[in-house]
Amino acid sequence: MITIYDIAKETGYSAPTISKALNGTGKLSNATREKIIKIAEDMGYKFNMAAKTLATKKSNLIGVIFEDNKMMSGFQHPLFGGVLNRFREAVEAAGYDLVFLSRTASISYLNHARLRSVDGIVIINPNMEDSKSIVELATSDIPCISTNDYFPNICTVITDNYKGGYEGTEYLIAQGHTKIAFLAGPISTSSAASLERYNGYKDCLKDHNIEEIKDIFEESSMWDSQSGYEAFSKLYGRTQDFTAVFAADDMLALGIMKYAEDHNLSIPNHFSLMGFDDDKISSYCRPRLTTFQQNKNTIADLTAEYLLYLISGIAEPPKSIKVPAKLIVRESVRKIN
Repeated sequence: MITIYDIAKETGYSAPTISKALNGTGKLSNATREKIIKIAEDMGYKFNMAAKTLATKKSNLIGVIFEDNKMMSGFQHPLFGGVLNRFREAVEAAGYDLVFLSRTASISYLNHARLRSVDGIVIINPNMEDSKSIVELATSDIPCISTNDYFPNICTVITDNYKGGYEGTEYLIAQGHTKIAFLAGPISTSSAASLERYNGYKDCLKDHNIEEIKDIFEESSMWDSQSGYEAFSKLYGRTQDFTAVFAADDMLALGIMKYAEDHNLSIPNHFSLMGFDDDKISSYCRPRLTTFQQNKNTIADLTAEYLLYLISGIAEPPKSIKVPAKLIVRESVRKIN
């Protein structure tokens, strides 16, 4: 399906300019607007229906569900903060404003959404302690899309975590490591990033005929560095029979680095370390952290585009959309014989 970003690439104009041309808004010259519409028609873009829908919205508001009961980093999260910023730019270009939806003892996400008359909802990072409130949204008539968690009847645009877990483990194996510990974040079936990365890790070991060692797996209680410190202390207190650690995110990896510093352990001399997220601090810590960079711009762009499709009734997105992550090689992994 052709998107406004495809048209932007073809014409050389920005996505906001494309949106204004197709929706009849903004101060564009007739020549520019006609040029963009002609190219969009040639490419097969269904802009007429989208423009008609945008013109008849009740509120032009999109609800945002963004909680932080597990990440402990708020809008500074390396993925979700960036996704929110980029998503906001995309939907504002299409004429929408954002409103944050909260869930309290007296009001559910759905009731808050109806109170604000939102036209659609993006679920960036919900409070999974009350998943029933999200399921209630999924069965409502309000278009929803998720960027991290899986819910029935809601499309999820998410990093290909399984592939990242597999490729990260394969990279460590290529550097000579066969005893690779795994420090997971909180594992659940709905918020599946940690589980998918762990499954990729396990399958890669299996495909390389390397036996998985249960003693060198540990699950943290949360995704922050203190939880990483505490979980790794349990793992390291149990066994030191490993040469590398794959942490399910960079904050957990930083907790491991702090543990190593406090116990006079050198990374990567005592053990190599890999993270996931490419947090800003990962390129400044010592050693600089080998990790995976999630493509927050693509995740945000696809999330915005498909939510607008849902709102307009143009198309139904697939159940999930997987976006590849990029391996960033730095100094925290060493090659061994």
